[in-house]
Amino acid sequence: MEQSHYRKGLILAIGSAVCFALSNTFAGLAYQGGATPFTLSASRFLLPAIFLLIILFMQKQPLIVAWRHGLGASILGVITIIYTLALLTAINLLPIPIAILIFYLFPIFTGIILAVTGWDAFGRAKIIGALIAFLGLSLTLGVQFGELDALGIILAAIAAAGLATVSSVSDRLIGGADPRQATLYISVAASLTMLIVVAIRGELEMPVNASGWMGFWISNLSYAVAMIGFFYSIALIGAGASTFFSNLEPLIVTGTSFLLLGQVLLPLQFVGVLVVVSALIFYARVDTRNTSKPRD
Repeated sequence: MEQSHYRKGLILAIGSAVCFALSNTFAGLAYQGGATPFTLSASRFLLPAIFLLIILFMQKQPLIVAWRHGLGASILGVITIIYTLALLTAINLLPIPIAILIFYLFPIFTGIILAVTGWDAFGRAKIIGALIAFLGLSLTLGVQFGELDALGIILAAIAAAGLATVSSVSDRLIGGADPRQATLYISVAASLTMLIVVAIRGELEMPVNASGWMGFWISNLSYAVAMIGFFYSIALIGAGASTFFSNLEPLIVTGTSFLLLGQVLLPLQFVGVLVVVSALIFYARVDTRNTSKPRD
């Protein structure tokens, strides 16, 4: 892997983490304004599809992909909408930082899946980095397990497993495809799935005030940017590195939850921030050394 590609993928992974964090935080604001997890899930993938159509049109790129890539992207789209609805519901049932903490088991799940399938190495150094990062996240988010909603915990765990699955198999299902086209197909498949569900359900609760609409639009816009950047980063640096650097999201959620929702940051949480950042630096150095080695 060229170092320039690694740096670009790293920047995209970090940028995606920031946008994912903003998306999930503003989802809470949308809920306060009358929206529901179902509403946000139904609209979640419309903007990514529109943005990618514009990008492909302006760059004069074809919209049609090989049937194998199209089928693979469609499968990923269905899995994506399932874990998205699970996560957004968990955010509604649990304090946002706690829901995100549980969701952020997914980098560890991803590494395990890649190791079990033999698709990537997950050696001792990466295991240590992952465990330290999760310990740091626990400190940062100040978890109080006695207040957790059982259904919220289950849904957050389902969301983590879903994203880990998508991250692990995406290169196998859509490897070699243009990330723009593949992400477009994922977005369209997810949107069509939700369209069918909405038609069956027969109703869609929309925000009822200005703050709700602001949360709704910022959440969806941030998600669109994050989703496109995330799949680009996987194409450049692989699923393991992309998902691990997404650990920045809970740190940002902690800060934005403080600013928007009044969460008080405790000294122990700042210690957690330092632990997570240290783990990310450690993991980055390990992964950089691995990518610099010649491969057969």
